[in-house]
Amino acid sequence: MTTVALFAQLKLRLLAGNLRADTQRKIGFIFTLILAIGLAGLGFLLMSLLRLAPHDVAAQIVIVVYTFMLIGWIVVPLLAFGLDDTLDPARLSLFPLRTRQLAVGMFTASATGVWPLASLIVTLGAIVGLASGFGGVVLAVPAVLLQFALCLVTSRLVTTALSSGLRSRRGRDVLAVAAVLVVVLAQLPNLIINRGIGDPGAMLDRLASVLRWSPSGLAAHAIADGGLTGLVELVVLAALVLLLGWLWIKALSRALVTPDASTQAASVRKESGLVDRFLPDGQLAAVVTKELKYARREPRFRVQWFMSVVVTAILAFSLSSGRSGLPTGLAVLFPAFAALMIGLQAGNSYGFDGRSFWMNAMAFGSERQVRVDLAGRHLATAVIGMPLLAVVSAVVCALIGDFGALVPAMLTAWGELGIGLGVASLISVLIPYTVPERLNAFSGAAPGQGGQAFAASLGGMFSIVLVSLPVVIPMMIGITWVAVLAPFYGLLIEVLGRRLAARVAFPKLPELLAAVSKAS
Repeated sequence: MTTVALFAQLKLRLLAGNLRADTQRKIGFIFTLILAIGLAGLGFLLMSLLRLAPHDVAAQIVIVVYTFMLIGWIVVPLLAFGLDDTLDPARLSLFPLRTRQLAVGMFTASATGVWPLASLIVTLGAIVGLASGFGGVVLAVPAVLLQFALCLVTSRLVTTALSSGLRSRRGRDVLAVAAVLVVVLAQLPNLIINRGIGDPGAMLDRLASVLRWSPSGLAAHAIADGGLTGLVELVVLAALVLLLGWLWIKALSRALVTPDASTQAASVRKESGLVDRFLPDGQLAAVVTKELKYARREPRFRVQWFMSVVVTAILAFSLSSGRSGLPTGLAVLFPAFAALMIGLQAGNSYGFDGRSFWMNAMAFGSERQVRVDLAGRHLATAVIGMPLLAVVSAVVCALIGDFGALVPAMLTAWGELGIGLGVASLISVLIPYTVPERLNAFSGAAPGQGGQAFAASLGGMFSIVLVSLPVVIPMMIGITWVAVLAPFYGLLIEVLGRRLAARVAFPKLPELLAAVSKAS
């Protein structure tokens, strides 16, 4: 059996294995399959409809679409690193294959599956929508195949070259922040158009003129031109794909003999921070110190914090549209939303402890110790969240143009944070679930617990909103003095929620430990 057939068969068996898994994974696989088929059909249809547009406009759109498809092939596998074993060359290093054979096999694995097929179908739509005449169709087929090969080879080159770093904690940190930045950048065109900055047609023309000489731009222009110039562009593109393939093989050879950075010993430093100066030695100080280290070292925490700020800023930027004179309630709403997102982070407080939670379960000798543990977790969140919410409030007021709402917005956000932490305490003990120990910062619950994670997030969000109504409604209708009471109301909800959660958790510590220790 050839290497191509072997890796294609292995990838298909891996995909088919989802149909023999538990019900939840079967439903997830079927949903993914339906989504891929739907997007493939929709993408092909939209690309085909470019035939109705002027030829130069259709060519510009295909240039931009092909370039963004290439960028997507680079970015998405990086986000899936640690979740898809076929992306990491270290997972395949023990196969009795030469480097070139392994490269051919990994290329085959990349091209096998529903999403690569969907990408190819969308790419083929440009033949219907853009190619004209016999010469255009003749050049369009190899142009599409070269564009698809370019996406695959470039994607593999980037993931292989970065594989060693992505297995390290620092690499995961960089990837997590970069992923959020990609999401933000993807929203910029929509935000700019909504704010009336620039003409969409002129923006498309300028963007296409810049991307015209990119590798994907060469493929799109070859389909549109269909002449001798298109043939020369395809020769250049084929040479570039071969060059990238050669670089990938070199990177793969290096990756297979490079030590894994994630297994190298890290330096140990003795730290004495602000916690030691303001809190006496004891359980509370220990929990606060541990949680602050989690926030500093765990990429998934960084993603959550960063998303809370970025999503709020995007909403404020998009909805404000640079207009002043808006009601104060709008300036209050956005920081309160950021506080809600931060509060939801604590909705599975023991999930990140995982199997190590057994030490807490063994050490807790009373309900009071559970309350102190939750208080330490909440205090650590407040140490980071309160200054961050003050900055968010200032940024939102600057975007809206109403600095008079700064103090009410900040006080309301602080109160919302207390409400979120109080509700999250109960959610943590009523609907606990395991957070998988994976390399990827975007992994969710352990297999079989996705429903619990969804219920925890949705239930926590609605509960926080419901409990917040006594503060938010008066602020939205202009009764701004209520903001003075918001932090005290939030503190009251936090204390009540923490006490009730401790009362529920202490008798069921073994069940809580089992829920956060599932195999992932």
